Amino acid sequence: MTIYHQAIRRISLSLSRRGRGFSTLSSNRLRVCVVGTGPAGFYTAEKMLKAHQGAEVDVIDRLPSPFGLVRSGVAPDHPETKIVTNQFSKVAQHQRCSFFGNVTLGSSVSLSELRELYHVVVLAYGAESDRALGIPGEDLSGIHSAREFVWWYNGHPDGKNLNPDLKSTDTAVILGQGNVALDVARILLQSTSVLATTDIASHALAALEQSSIRLFIQLLDRDRMDLKVYLVGRRGPAQAACTAKELREILGIKDMSIHIKEVDLRKSPEDEEELKNNRIQRRVYELLSKAAASAPSHPSSSQRELHFVFFRKPDRFLDSGDDSGRVAGVCFEKTILKGTFPLYKWFLYMSLHACLFISMFRKLSTLSSVSPGKQIAVGTGLYEDLDCGLVLKSIGYKSVPVDGLPFDHEKGVVPNIRGRVLADTSGDPALLEKGLYVCGWLKRGPTGIVATNLHCAEETVASISEDVHQGVIASPSTLPKPGRQGLLQLLDNRSVRVVPFSGWEKIDSEEKRLGNLRRKPREKLTTWEDLLTAAT
Repeated sequence: MTIYHQAIRRISLSLSRRGRGFSTLSSNRLRVCVVGTGPAGFYTAEKMLKAHQGAEVDVIDRLPSPFGLVRSGVAPDHPETKIVTNQFSKVAQHQRCSFFGNVTLGSSVSLSELRELYHVVVLAYGAESDRALGIPGEDLSGIHSAREFVWWYNGHPDGKNLNPDLKSTDTAVILGQGNVALDVARILLQSTSVLATTDIASHALAALEQSSIRLFIQLLDRDRMDLKVYLVGRRGPAQAACTAKELREILGIKDMSIHIKEVDLRKSPEDEEELKNNRIQRRVYELLSKAAASAPSHPSSSQRELHFVFFRKPDRFLDSGDDSGRVAGVCFEKTILKGTFPLYKWFLYMSLHACLFISMFRKLSTLSSVSPGKQIAVGTGLYEDLDCGLVLKSIGYKSVPVDGLPFDHEKGVVPNIRGRVLADTSGDPALLEKGLYVCGWLKRGPTGIVATNLHCAEETVASISEDVHQGVIASPSTLPKPGRQGLLQLLDNRSVRVVPFSGWEKIDSEEKRLGNLRRKPREKLTTWEDLLTAAT
């Protein structure tokens, strides 16, 4: 039996269990394909099913498992955030919806082929690459993106072989102070006994445990080595990009000392204005100030330290110099915010050589005035080194274009108007790619939380509905398309092993069974082979 017929049979059995049989191609159905099964993809599918009662919606993903960043991005100690997968599962089980996993846009099927098969194609595959700093030493061993590290501890099949070295260093530097940066720091600092009760990948837990054991043994030998994590930001605490919830959580880790320089907490008039107009930022600043005030004045016996470092931007990475090609530290340039020049800093800068001061002043004067809320970090020409053996760059995810897709490489998004894809980056609404839409990070950039995608999907689906009613999208009755059947036939011809939702349910069941043996919610299958075997 071919893969295609196996898939058809699985779908038929699934539909039969729902109380109806598998029907052949109906010419009056609107055929919709959503690429990507994270929050943006599933919210789009859900809204489409509700808005168009006759629509048939297929969601495809390159992984055998659905749910995108909810599965591979949300921290393992945040199970409450993952509850949304119950809602997404109901969407996938809807009688007019089908999930097809292990289908890669670009290799399994091209974008142009999808547009031929479906009336509407919505791209919601997110951002699976990373922004680069573009500074010397970025290719040294021991430097990873936060996305890679998150995939590693969350059991993404493309992240299992990362193998970050957690044994030979006692200091990690995380570049960035957003929620992802705080997640990464929390995983490094959290007790492994706490993490052991989550769905963290077993290989990550083992590596973290070995790191903790190494430190414990050294403590027994009285060769003290503290685990230190530095969260470094270009701007100040008034501009920290994290949420109060995430910050409160990491500040609450037991047996950990917090280090924040009091001088960094001093506010300028521009900072005061920012905080006055932003309740979230104000709460974050208050939490940081409280943590700094609560820190003990004498050295702590804590084995773990969390340092918040502000007003620093990476200038270059430092080589260990022993031919290992490993990172040994980061050289940071000190920064100030444009429009912010506190009096206490004048004494520092006035003590510098006049040429350096004049050079810095000219750099500031060439910048246009920046309003509160948009202050820019400007280098001062002063540098300092921070030794470390592990660097995690949390400076932003980046979407990847596919053939046939217009893409704004500068912004890292697909040019669009309310989700309607434009033929180029000019913004001309007359240059629409009919029938092609975007949602999620591919549409707006890597910002927001899970719920942000709900509003994003509503906007995109509203645009689709307008185009259907106004005849921009050809009527299914006048231009029928093969949709699901055509896609499955094409994938069968290419020997693509399709994983239907029933296959995911088998993966889900096996992971929960393995997790139960270890008193965990689930033990994730972390290789492509294991995932596909379990789905059979």
